[in-house]
Amino acid sequence: MGAHLSERNPSMKKYSSIIYIVSLACAGLIFTGCATNQATAPPPNSARLLVNRVANFGSDLSLVLSVDGKDVGSFTEGRNYSGYLSAGQHVITARVNPNLTGAGPARKTLNVKAGQTYSFTAGLSGGKMTLVRNQGQTVPTY
Repeated sequence: MGAHLSERNPSMKKYSSIIYIVSLACAGLIFTGCATNQATAPPPNSARLLVNRVANFGSDLSLVLSVDGKDVGSFTEGRNYSGYLSAGQHVITARVNPNLTGAGPARKTLNVKAGQTYSFTAGLSGGKMTLVRNQGQTVPTY
């Protein structure tokens, strides 16, 4: 019986080592996640852009947002855009995907001032995309 116990002991050591390594890896991932979730300072000479996807946009539709012709994201139900723009003129475009009804994109031209927040709500209305400025949202952010 003593020989039987010594045969199991190497397996237990190996198992314990694996548990230890996996635990260290998990702890490392948790600390890495904490470090990357900390708020960072906005880029210099920039403004914040917030675009909310209206609640009744459609559960099987995505809001595709672009800034100056470059897509910055595709947002499904419950998701919104938050990013920064450099000071100066920018064109914000919102469109729907898939576009089964032929809805044209909504476009807004912004003259961005550093330190401001620009907030919009994107949606579909009457078969057309809309991009509506949220009132009272051009306040200094820092």
